[in-house]
Amino acid sequence: MSDGISLWTALADPHRRAIVALLLERPRSVGEIVEARGLSQPSTSKHLKVLRQAGLVRVRQDAQRRVYALDPAPIAALDAWLAPYRRLWNTSLDALGRHLDGAPDASGNTGAPELRPPPTPKD
Repeated sequence: MSDGISLWTALADPHRRAIVALLLERPRSVGEIVEARGLSQPSTSKHLKVLRQAGLVRVRQDAQRRVYALDPAPIAALDAWLAPYRRLWNTSLDALGRHLDGAPDASGNTGAPELRPPPTPKD
């Protein structure tokens, strides 16, 4: 990550996240990104500059066009950093799912309260 722009700063903006999602499909020229995202060309170029400074995208010249593509290395580093948190959430969400479903966990506990039928009225 060069020029002091962090990955987090670059991805904090919703327009830049949308551009990253668009580039996930395939490399695109600035004009294609402008058209797909509905932003002005100067605004799109500023967002692409931040993404480039953060190391998220690479640019190549193709005649008169600048074509942008994702650089997978920072995304892979982010994925590796998120892995322990993903495991934490998956474990928590699995437990919640078992609780809601009443399914037993490895020790046989469902975590769900025992449901009893209502008492029958006595005559």
